[in-house]
Amino acid sequence: MAKSPDSVPLSELIGGLVADVTGLLRKEIDLAKTEVSEKFTQALNGIEVVIFGLVLAVGAVGVLLSALVAGVAALLVTQGFTETSAGALASLIVGVVIALIAWAMVSRGLTTLRRSSMKLDRTATSLRRDVDVVKEKI
Repeated sequence: MAKSPDSVPLSELIGGLVADVTGLLRKEIDLAKTEVSEKFTQALNGIEVVIFGLVLAVGAVGVLLSALVAGVAALLVTQGFTETSAGALASLIVGVVIALIAWAMVSRGLTTLRRSSMKLDRTATSLRRDVDVVKEKI
């Protein structure tokens, strides 16, 4: 025979409520874990594709630079250089130009990094304001 709601002791009702809330929280945590795992897997797949694309891009740049060296060498041969010296000089010219571009880009990036401050000025100001407000209330 089922107990009527009026005859159930309060401790039993509270115990049931706690068990239900605990079960609900566990299910919510499990759902969150599953969702985070799915999102992490998606992000990892995206990162893998980006890395593969970057590897191919590096290879493409190498091929293009090789073609540039060959083109400069061919131009130098038409100017009277021997093939050996034209190839060496073309490699040197292209290498120096690419090294200067790389140096300029790295220097610019380092300058930008040096200028940027990692201090969280706005957050610190906001926290100071919050502390002041709390002190006033006390």
